[in-house]
Amino acid sequence: MALTQAGTTSGDGWSSRTAFILAAVGAAVGLGNIWRFPTLAGENGGGAFILVYIGFVILLGLPLVLSEILLGRAGGEDAIGSVRNVAAHSKRSEAWKGIGALQITAGFLILSFYSVVAGWVINYVFASGGDFLGALFSGEPFAGAFAGESQEEITGRMGELFANPALLIGLHAVFMAATVWIVASGVGDGIEKAAKWLMPAFFVLLVIVTLYGAIVTDEFGDAVAFMFTPDFSALNPTALNEALGQALFSLSLAAGGLLTYGAYVSRDVNLAPTATMIAFADTGVAMLAGLMIFPIVFSVGLDPAAGPALIFQSLPIAFNQMPAGSLIGFVFFTLIFFAALTSSISLLEGPTAWVIDRFRFRRPVAAILVGGVAFAIGVVCALGYNVLSEVRPLGFWDIFADSDILDTLDGFTGKIMLPLGAFLVAVFVGWFADRRLVQQQTGLSGGMFMLWRFLVAFVCPIAVGLVLLFGLFPGLITPAAAG
Repeated sequence: MALTQAGTTSGDGWSSRTAFILAAVGAAVGLGNIWRFPTLAGENGGGAFILVYIGFVILLGLPLVLSEILLGRAGGEDAIGSVRNVAAHSKRSEAWKGIGALQITAGFLILSFYSVVAGWVINYVFASGGDFLGALFSGEPFAGAFAGESQEEITGRMGELFANPALLIGLHAVFMAATVWIVASGVGDGIEKAAKWLMPAFFVLLVIVTLYGAIVTDEFGDAVAFMFTPDFSALNPTALNEALGQALFSLSLAAGGLLTYGAYVSRDVNLAPTATMIAFADTGVAMLAGLMIFPIVFSVGLDPAAGPALIFQSLPIAFNQMPAGSLIGFVFFTLIFFAALTSSISLLEGPTAWVIDRFRFRRPVAAILVGGVAFAIGVVCALGYNVLSEVRPLGFWDIFADSDILDTLDGFTGKIMLPLGAFLVAVFVGWFADRRLVQQQTGLSGGMFMLWRFLVAFVCPIAVGLVLLFGLFPGLITPAAAG
């Protein structure tokens, strides 16, 4: 069977290898890099966790990134069509297309609640931006963020936001509309242009805030020591599993984005070094995020393992106490917004490409349709913080018993759908896809191809299978073992 040519899903493709790398890095870099990675590192002792995390990125994340991209380019359609085409070429069952269906469904569900969380970010962009302008025009440009507010008032902002369903839904609508507009504009005129502007801006802002922490605080050396001095006594089975999960899913694996983006890559692009650049750029962002956040956290005695509360409650308190805190707070929340938007674009593109291929809708219609349904689900998630706060969708299931609507969707996709999708990709590419086609797409040869295929066929299924197993049955990592 002759496989379709790259880019046929949307009628166009990436204009260059650089454009694809920026878009793929944008898909991978998201809110998890900014708050989840520092949180996990903070919870698990810093240096040892980070060293293990980097090892997992190299041995597991990178092989899977290459696997998803090559499936997309070889298949040349949406995520479902690409896997179906590769399966047909390999004389395998059409049922393998379920990998693509699982991935774009996971991406679609993640988009629905991810947009709600990104709405929180927009709220803080405007709040910190207004505070910065107020400080500037009042002749106090070096005032702290949220000047004049007590710690209780600053931390209470989140509670006030959650108690306002109209504001939550409105912010969610603004973010979803921006995502839909970019995807509706096409691969070249929308997604690529957004990546070319947003990703360089993101990196510049990230470096600015990192340098600020290094210069203004006295704790940059402590942050470096915390991150890069390994204490292996801090590692336990729980920490290892969390490092593995973060390495796999910070790369946006199994969410449909890389599979779909791969279909737009031209045949003359060497995928192996391209995938390597994507994986290491994403890891570099995680490292910089730690170097950005930890000096500020340590300087005012905050908890580095506070998760989302660290971003929306603790760090604003820190900015309030620091020189030019109003400006840095505005820059900080702006860079988080950019990270969220580039990730949401890839989450929407997967199901949009499928709707275009399956129903022959025009791209704007498909993007609006998919985005509209995701928005409606997100509205329910937003109401889960107020009107529907007592609802527990999977309350009968122990691991979701105490989870509200948004956390249930987050947990179900993160603990079940994403690891299952990554597991199936590893099994399909490692064992069932045509070996000659796979090698041709990777651009690897000899020992390098054998090593890559060994990792995909043997190491990745076992490792991702453990993430799935421990996610479903956390009791398998006993409290005693977890320390």
